[in-house]
Amino acid sequence: MKKQVLLASAILVSSFAMAQKNELKDAEKALDNGSAAEAKATLETLSSSITTADDKYKAQYYFLTGKTYADLAKKTGSESDYQNAYNSLNELVEFEKGYKTKYTDEANQILEKLSGDVVNAAIQDNNNQDFANAASKLHLAYQMSGNEDYLYYAASSAVNGSDYDKALAYYEQLKDNGYTGESTSYLAVNKETGEVENLGSEQNRDLMVKTGQYSNPTEEVTESRMPEIVKNIALIYNEKGETEKAAAAIKDAREANPEDINLLLTEANMYIKMGDKAKFQSLMEEAIQKDPNNPTLYYNLGVILAEQGNKDKAKEYYEKALQLDPENENVYLNMASLILSDEKAMVEEMNGLGNSATDNKRYDELKGQREDLYRSAVPYLEKILVINPNNVDAVRTLMNIYGTIGESAKYKEMKDKLATLEQ
Repeated sequence: MKKQVLLASAILVSSFAMAQKNELKDAEKALDNGSAAEAKATLETLSSSITTADDKYKAQYYFLTGKTYADLAKKTGSESDYQNAYNSLNELVEFEKGYKTKYTDEANQILEKLSGDVVNAAIQDNNNQDFANAASKLHLAYQMSGNEDYLYYAASSAVNGSDYDKALAYYEQLKDNGYTGESTSYLAVNKETGEVENLGSEQNRDLMVKTGQYSNPTEEVTESRMPEIVKNIALIYNEKGETEKAAAAIKDAREANPEDINLLLTEANMYIKMGDKAKFQSLMEEAIQKDPNNPTLYYNLGVILAEQGNKDKAKEYYEKALQLDPENENVYLNMASLILSDEKAMVEEMNGLGNSATDNKRYDELKGQREDLYRSAVPYLEKILVINPNNVDAVRTLMNIYGTIGESAKYKEMKDKLATLEQ
């Protein structure tokens, strides 16, 4: 009786294994015929019993499942299909490390292609403004490849989709990993076309120069992404009301990169967003010491000083900005606005005067000072129209000034020009 039971069990196990084998064959055949959906349905019937299957069937099951989901992912673009393909193929590779490597090579080839496919799908999602799926797929691409550029882009997509918690987690990981995103381009001039080309690697560039087809080899290093990452961490913390963490994030980065002026400017921008103009001014002055020939620094500091009422110092910084960048119409416009801001006090005093001889005399004095003020602003406004003839603000302001100081011909010219621009 005991032998009969053992025999029955052996028959049962054999039949069960045969059923698994047949279903795996059916799934493989469905895949070969291009029916991933049918293969998926067949494999799902095995999912609950595969843990007790023979090792050879386990390996085949993991491989076919990964291959099926990879095929489905290519058709659907579904993040979950990409994820299932990645999980199953990785499970196969890990399993075969302790068994034998029958499917590992092909699985790795599929995984490599899958990484590119998921990035392309993420790009499509971004184009369709489906930022949530784009972020998930780019994070999966990072998991697949270990390429931190994908994690950086995943964070950017998360920001665009307003998923700040996810973006923060990705940015924090990049910061902790010391990611900069810097890369070197190895360039040379194509003698036939005269154009500068990126030849991929230093070795390849040098080889092409030796052939005589290229000349003037150079290298170009991209800027570090760390300042942007730290800035975004700080801004997200600031948005969440966690200003101490925001300040700490930038402080840590600056301590690690004390000479990085972009990080310094990132910190300054954070404080201006927090409303701390004094701290912003201090940091901008520090930035000017590090980069004294940067006109934007002088301009930004001039704006803050003007807002704080320190007009003389603001003018000084605006003038310096114009020395370094004489074609910046924004600086000219701000300088004119700063000059004309003194008009308000004059007008208020003029309106408050009576009709006495003394008051009339004072009125004439103020009127003359006001006209002198206008005339001192005119050169800056006229320079704007040299740079940009269609600057409506400059045209309108000049029209008003010319009308007030009695320059009738110029007033009419500006009036006609404004009418044309506002059509």
